[in-house]
Amino acid sequence: MSVLQKILDVLPASEEQRRFQRVRVNLLGRYMLADRREFPCQVSDMSPGGMALIGPVSGKAGERVVAYIDHVGRLEGTIVRVFPNGFAMSISATARKRDKLAAQLTWLANRQILGLPEDRRHDRIVPRNPRTTIVMPDGLGIVCRIIDMSLSGAAIASQNKPEIGTLVTLGKIPSRVVRHIEDGFAVEFTRMQHPDFLEENVTGP
Repeated sequence: MSVLQKILDVLPASEEQRRFQRVRVNLLGRYMLADRREFPCQVSDMSPGGMALIGPVSGKAGERVVAYIDHVGRLEGTIVRVFPNGFAMSISATARKRDKLAAQLTWLANRQILGLPEDRRHDRIVPRNPRTTIVMPDGLGIVCRIIDMSLSGAAIASQNKPEIGTLVTLGKIPSRVVRHIEDGFAVEFTRMQHPDFLEENVTGP
């Protein structure tokens, strides 16, 4: 059975709610709760009918959520379960959008199975103004220095070393801490940056 067939495998139509098989993913994004507060997040698994998010604020069961997820786009839904470090939410979508989401998940799953590159290897440069601010999940801003950067990430000099996997914002760019280095840590951007706007986005407020 193909990955797509597995993803689209559902219970009989008489069920009140379709249940899709979830696919393990590792996607970054942001979500907005009903009170309009926004937080960075990481999606750990997803189906066309729902997904599990890791984030700093869990929200409440039944609360409406709008999420913007890399490679997928804007998704709306309702929190169905709350975890200590996040929540699971349903995805409200038309049948056509569910089919499109299933195709996107198939591509993501196949990329993981085939070990396709993540496009992380890019020329690294040093910005003209290396000073910037990195915002932690709790909203705390830390002044730091950029050692070097590329279209997909940056090395940061800082006495503070967030845990690997922490979702932060470097300048204007949502990012994730991927490793520690001698004088600080390295982050990976949630999406590839345009070369014309890279320095502005990294050092901008």
